[in-house]
Amino acid sequence: MTRLKLPIGIQTFSKLREDGCYYVDKTPLMLKLVEEGTHYFLSRPRRFGKSLLIDTLAELFEGNEPLFRGLYAHERWDWSRRTPVIRLSFAEGVLHSRADLDAKIEELLAENETRLAASGAALSLSGRFSQLIRQAHALTGERVVVLVDEYDKPILDNLTRPEIAREMRDGLRNLYSVIKGQDAHIRFAFLTGVSKFSKVSIFSGLNNLNDITVDAEYSALCGYTEHDLETVFAPEVEGLDRDEIRRWYNGYNWTGESVYNPFDVLLLFQKRQFRPWWFETGTPRFLVDVLTERGYFTPNLAYRQTSLELLSTFDVEQINSDALLFQTGYLTIHKVEEPLTGYWVYTLGYPNHEVETSLNAALLIGYGVDGQCAFANRLQLLRLLETGDRAGLHGLFDAFFASIPSDWFRNNPIARYEGYYASVFYSYFAALGLDIVLEDASRGGRLDMAVRFKGQVYLFEFKVVELEPEGRALQQIKDRGYADKYRADGQPIHLIGVEFSRERRAVVGFEVETLTAGAID
Repeated sequence: MTRLKLPIGIQTFSKLREDGCYYVDKTPLMLKLVEEGTHYFLSRPRRFGKSLLIDTLAELFEGNEPLFRGLYAHERWDWSRRTPVIRLSFAEGVLHSRADLDAKIEELLAENETRLAASGAALSLSGRFSQLIRQAHALTGERVVVLVDEYDKPILDNLTRPEIAREMRDGLRNLYSVIKGQDAHIRFAFLTGVSKFSKVSIFSGLNNLNDITVDAEYSALCGYTEHDLETVFAPEVEGLDRDEIRRWYNGYNWTGESVYNPFDVLLLFQKRQFRPWWFETGTPRFLVDVLTERGYFTPNLAYRQTSLELLSTFDVEQINSDALLFQTGYLTIHKVEEPLTGYWVYTLGYPNHEVETSLNAALLIGYGVDGQCAFANRLQLLRLLETGDRAGLHGLFDAFFASIPSDWFRNNPIARYEGYYASVFYSYFAALGLDIVLEDASRGGRLDMAVRFKGQVYLFEFKVVELEPEGRALQQIKDRGYADKYRADGQPIHLIGVEFSRERRAVVGFEVETLTAGAID
C-alpha cells in the first residue's frame, strides 16, 4: 500500500491534487447536487472540510479537467463548458465592526471583478454585487456560479457583542439578498457556514435555498466515512487500534451515514497519538458562557430530544442552547423518530469520546473550578476508582466544591440551581470518558447515574438537602431496588448517596453501601 501526503491544513483542491495528497472523492455527491438543484445551503462544524468542498466545486465549474483525473466526475462532466464563478469567503481574519465588514465585502468583490474581467463601479455594495453577476453572465454567455464560504463568521465572531453582531447580520443580509434578486443570471449557488441563521433574519426571502444540512443522502458530504478509512487511508490506519479511532473521532451524524472529523483523523495519522486535536484548536468560550449563564444541566448533554425547528432556531436575539451545541458540533443526531405523521423527534448526544471529555473539562472551568485544580481532581478521581478507595472518594467529592472561590458563588446565581452541584459532579466523571449511564431506568424508577469501571459498578443518587430531608439519597437507591438489574453481572456494586447544600455550598452527605458479587438484600 502506497502512502501519500496527509492534506493537513490544505483547503485548496489544486494544491491537494498536484502535491499527491490523499483525497476522499466527494465528486459523486457534488454531481448529484448540480443535477438535482441550483441553490443550496450546508451547515457543518468548523474544520470539517467546508472550504475544500467550496474550492473543489469552483474548480469543477471552471473546467480544470486535469485536477479531476481518476475521480468519479472526470468521465461524467462536460469539460468544454466553463462557467464564471464568484467566490466570497469570510473564513480569514476577524471583523470587529460594520465598517470592517463593508471593507471586506468591497475587497472580495474587487478580487472577483479582476478575475472575471468585470468593471467595478461606484455603486452600493449590493448594487456592485448585482452588477458583477450580470456582467459575468454577459461576458461569458454562461449563467454564474456563486459560492460563499463561512457565510456567518462575521456574526459568530461577535456574538458576545450583540449590537455589533446585529450590524454584521444586517450587512450580510444586504449582500445575500442579491442572490435572490439576480436569480435569472445564476446557474448554481452554494453557501456554507457553521450556524443556520433563520431565512428571515439573514437571507431576506431567499426561499429557493435548499437546506441540505440534515438530508440523509448528504450526511457524508463533509467528513470521512468508515469505508474511507478502510480504503483511502488504509496505509495510515495500519498499526492503530481501529476501535479506539472509532470511539475517539467517529459519530458525527446528520441523519445519514456517520462520519469522522477529518481534522482529528489527519492529525492522528501524523502524530500517532489519541488527543482531542479538534477541540484544542479553539476553546468554545462563548458556548461555555452561554451554558453556564443559563444553568444548563450538563448531564442532559448525553441525551437530548428536540425538534428540527428548534435545532434550526439561531439568531442574535434568540440562541437556542441545543441548536448552538448541535450546529457547532458538540452534539450530534443519534436517532430520528416520527411518532405521529409529520411530527419528528430528534435525539441528540455526544458524537464521540473526544467531545464528551473535552467539553466537560471546559464546562468545569465555566462552573467556577480552577483549571489546574480540575485536572488534579480528575487524576485523583481516576486513582481512587482504580483502588476502590471509598473514603478517599468522599474527601475528593468535598474537594470538588471546596476549590471554587466564594466570590464566584456570590457573583454567579447558577449556584442556586438545583442541578448545579450534580452538573459539576457529573462533568468530573464525563471528563474522564468513563462508562456512564444517566437516568438509568428500572422497575423502581430512574437512578441518577451509574458508572462502570474496571469490574466495579457505582450507583449514584443526588439530593439537595434544602429540597428534601437529609439521608434520603442512599435510602432511595435501596428502597427502589436500583441495584437489582446489575446483580447478574457478578461484580461488586457500590451504592452511593450524595447530598449537597446550596446554602453551605458543599457536599453535606455521603453514604456508601457495597454489595459484593452475588449478595442479596
